[in-house]
Amino acid sequence: MKKIVILITTFLLIITFQPNFLADSESISDLPSFFSWNNIKGVDYSTPVKNQAPAPTCEAYALCAALETKLQYNQKERYTPDLSETHLYFYAGGTYRAGYVNIEDAADYLIEHGVPDEGCYPDPHRPFDYPYTSVEGWENRTVKITEWGWVDRDEESIKEALIEYGPLPACFNLYKDFNYYTGGVYKHTFGTRRGGHVMTIFGYDDEKQCWIIKNSGGSDWGEDGYIRMHYDSTWFAEWYGEGTGVMYIDGAYGNIQPDVPKVYITHPKIFHSYIQGTEFSQLFRNIPNIQKAAPRIIGPIDITVTAENTEKIEFYVDEELKKVDEQDPFEWKASLTRGLHIIKTIAYDTDGDISRDLLDVFVLF
Repeated sequence: MKKIVILITTFLLIITFQPNFLADSESISDLPSFFSWNNIKGVDYSTPVKNQAPAPTCEAYALCAALETKLQYNQKERYTPDLSETHLYFYAGGTYRAGYVNIEDAADYLIEHGVPDEGCYPDPHRPFDYPYTSVEGWENRTVKITEWGWVDRDEESIKEALIEYGPLPACFNLYKDFNYYTGGVYKHTFGTRRGGHVMTIFGYDDEKQCWIIKNSGGSDWGEDGYIRMHYDSTWFAEWYGEGTGVMYIDGAYGNIQPDVPKVYITHPKIFHSYIQGTEFSQLFRNIPNIQKAAPRIIGPIDITVTAENTEKIEFYVDEELKKVDEQDPFEWKASLTRGLHIIKTIAYDTDGDISRDLLDVFVLF
């Protein structure tokens, strides 16, 4: 059962539940002037910035970013958990046609079912709905939460919740000038409201008067994938009723480090083009009916992967098995016919567990 608000701003609460690094605080008002989950006593508990593009899956990415960091902090180990945002998005009721998943439904799903690792349901970076399913047995590879709630949107309450519960998924109103952010402390200065977005608050800086926020637009966006936004409660969007906008999650547990293979297609890359094997930033973006993320390819292409806990990898093109590789480095030199293709890799461990990754590519010649 979800809890709507669980912030009781009393000295007793802080003493009872605060993380150890604030154990010397004498009162609830003794918040540090700077705090970030990227630097807890010199340890960065964040996971790498991901790229949701071109899909409208920000709610799932924000929730998983918060949960991954909580998992690492709880374990006191930087083992880089990688949760399946796409599983959470679709299985919690999201569609690309609607353009979102209800974040309350997604949080409830984390309580009732949890979210498995990325190898159960990798993100294909498609901007449209498609048939989906996670690998068999995904239910045994999930992490869950025990509760979630909405945080009061004044600065002190957000700071307290950030320190108490971990990174906070938050709903933001976005304006035209957000699209031009490249660094520094962002303040809205021009342009009308262009919509909304969900990102994850990771910290704050009183000297700069800003929130430190993790986005899901890739590490090349903003400040290595982050944005610093000036303290301003009008950023927060009350899409789910009065007092909503900033969420906390708590009680992470489950199959924290599943003993399964990991596999990632590392080449070719989304939003890139390849001419006879040479890599460029995307050169042919606006091909009608072809998603922008799919690599554009001219000539043969090396399909390479990184893998862990893996005995063999199968390479598929459009569901047809093309190669089985049982030796690291796992790779395949592909010559594909013109058109759109789905490249899929399936990794196996010694117990027969599997993980997969997939990538859409468009071959020009």
